[in-house]
Parts: sequence; structure tokens; C-alpha cells
Amino acid sequence: MQRIPIVVVGGGHAGLAMSHRLTQRSLEHVVLERAQVASSWSARWPTLRLLTPNWQSRLPGAPVAGGDPHGFASAAEVAQLIGHYAQAIAAPVVTGVDVTRLGRAGSEYRIDTPVGVWECDAVVLATGASNIAAVPRFAAAVPPGITQLTPLDYRGPDLLPEGGVLVVGAAATGVQLADEVARAGRDVTLAVGEHVRLPRTYRGRDIFWWMDASGVLDARADELDDIVRARHVPSPQLVGSDDHRTLDLNALIGLGVRLVGRLMGIADGAAQFSGALANVCRLADLKMHRLLDTFDEWATGAAPGLADDLGPPERLEPTRPTDPPILSLRLDSGEIGSIIWATGFRPDYSWLDLDVLDRKGALVHDGGVVLRAPGVYAMGLPVMRRRRSTFISGAAADSDDLACHLHRHLDRTIHRAGTRSG
Repeated sequence: MQRIPIVVVGGGHAGLAMSHRLTQRSLEHVVLERAQVASSWSARWPTLRLLTPNWQSRLPGAPVAGGDPHGFASAAEVAQLIGHYAQAIAAPVVTGVDVTRLGRAGSEYRIDTPVGVWECDAVVLATGASNIAAVPRFAAAVPPGITQLTPLDYRGPDLLPEGGVLVVGAAATGVQLADEVARAGRDVTLAVGEHVRLPRTYRGRDIFWWMDASGVLDARADELDDIVRARHVPSPQLVGSDDHRTLDLNALIGLGVRLVGRLMGIADGAAQFSGALANVCRLADLKMHRLLDTFDEWATGAAPGLADDLGPPERLEPTRPTDPPILSLRLDSGEIGSIIWATGFRPDYSWLDLDVLDRKGALVHDGGVVLRAPGVYAMGLPVMRRRRSTFISGAAADSDDLACHLHRHLDRTIHRAGTRSG
């Protein structure tokens, strides 16, 4: 058994950012990583790229990354970036350690692994929010013979079986996969539910420049009207590409992708879709234009002359889905050969032996401070402390805040122990 004040579980960008903050405070800790640093990125499909431009992938204490600041890193490049970051900050990472249980040990915490046990005063959960692909239960009703994949399984259009491809889900992952498969010459049907439509560039600047400069990404979680909803908003329909193209539903229609509404269920060999696709698209268009209005207002008042350096205000064409809507699709006719479930992800908390989850299995926390377990913290969750928390750059401010809170917790723990011994 090993005794150490702090254990960080997870060697991705969030865990390493926290490690850097703890080192700055001279707080002894270890980072336990079940595979290799940034291994989750290495396991993604080869053509995946970040939605955010490279200049925004800032991590605390990291040297300035090379390459095109306005480009978009591939999954392999992200893994390399994080690996170099771990070396640059000399993070105390122990790889190949799979944490199988986190529980209490009196007033401390006990972490069990196949290679040993750690006891500590504080734990940082930095295992990410995308460990398990979320697949609806009715997937079990898909007829035999149709290949079912998740984005964690997908490796490229050439490896899909013959026949059309049904992509379920139209957030960032779904539209990227539909785009790639359609460009490979395959027939693609995309099931579209609630989504966030955004242009890749607006008035000559990347959309993330606008969100960063205008302060949208720095809105605090406690300032948002509905934080639960904010944490479940789909990722925006964007793709990182060399030509900085906008990837929205109209672009997919132009590629020949067939749009259907949200997949509601599968029965008797047929997929049933919502008939509300047109309304869903109108709502997404409305929200996009409201955000662009906000950007225009900010640009006008932000600084003298800023508006002169930008292009004129723009408005995108409305989304034009099929009319009348397609309400059902036979899955047993041979038309569809594979289904890709781009229906989101969820974290894996099966190893937590603590009463810290709600009835839906979500971690109960306040800005990353786990409420039911003093000394336990989370990193890398969507809109955890700010909107920026969803992205790599959010780890800088989040880790600074939580390292401060953790440090105070340790000081109180030491003080109580000294009082008892005295």
C-alpha cells in the first residue's frame, strides 16, 4: 500500500492540467493512467479533427505549440500534443494502472488497482466524459445482418459493409461521419434531432474567435439559466478542415445525404422517425441567428475600429429538409447495411464505490467539487465551471480554481488532524 496526499485518476489533458497546478503549489501527487497518456485520442477514427482551431488548445504551463495556429489538429496530433505536454511539465504519471475501485478508508480515500493500493486525502476524477458510447435500448430491435457501430468502433467508410448507411445523431460527430461516408460515395441517411447550427467562419473570423473574444466561452456555470440543460446541449455542427468549410445540414443535402427526423424507435423491421424535423431545423436556425446578432452587437461596441476590420454581417440560408418528411424506413429490405450510433457518450463511473451519483448515474458536483465526498474533485466535464470547460482550453482556468479549493481542503484536513492529536 502506498500513501500520498493526492491521486489524479486519468492522464488526459484535464488530469495533466491539474497535475501542473498541483506541482505549482508543491502538492505531492501521482497521476494514474490505465493505458498511455492521451490514449483515448489514439483510439479515435483516423480522420477525426478537433472542432477548435489549434490556437485555442492552450494548456497551463505548456510551450507554444508549433504548426498552423488556425489549423485543426487530428486525433493523432492531439495525442502527440498531450504526450509532449506531460513531458514538458514533468507530470508524475504512472501508466498501465487501471483503477478498479475508489472508496473510503476511514477519513481517507482508498484506490484499488491490479498493481497496488493507494491511500490519499484527495482525489481528482479526470477520466473524461466520453468513455462509453450512449446507444438507445431499441438498438436491440435492429434486424440481424445490419452492422451496428458507434464512433468508438468506426475506422473509415471503406471498412463499412455494403449497402446504405444510417447515421443516427446530428451533433458534431454525426455530421462529420455523414459527410465522410457520403464523400466516399455511399448512400447516407442522417437521423436529425435537436442540434446546434453554426457557421465555421463569420465575418472573416473563425466562429471560435467570436466565442472567445466576446466572452461567450467564459460565461460561468452559475450564471447560466439552466445549467442542467447547458451540460446536455449537443456539440455544434462543425468540422475542422483545411478549407474551413461550413458543415451544416444544407451542406450535407448538397452531398446527397437524405435527412430524416429523430429516430423514435424500431419495430417490426422498420425505423420510425419524428415528423418534426422542419420545426427542429427552424429552431436551430433561430438560435444561430440570435447568437450572430449577439456577436454583431458586441463587435459594434467592443473597441473603436474593430468592426472596420471585419466583414459585413451575414445570415445563412434556412435549413431546407425534405418536405414532406420521411417517417419510416424499412431496415429489413437490404437498403441499409450499417447503422452508426452517433447518439452521444457518457462517462464510466462503474469503479466509484462512493455515494456521489444521482439516480441517472451522473456525478453530483458543484463546478467540479463533488458534493457528497469532501476532497473529491472532477475535471474535464462539459460546462463544468464555464462554457469553456467543454473544450481543451477550459482546463487552464478550471484546474487553477479547483487546485486552490483542493489546497484549502488539505490545509483544513491537516489542521483537524493536528487538533485531534493535540
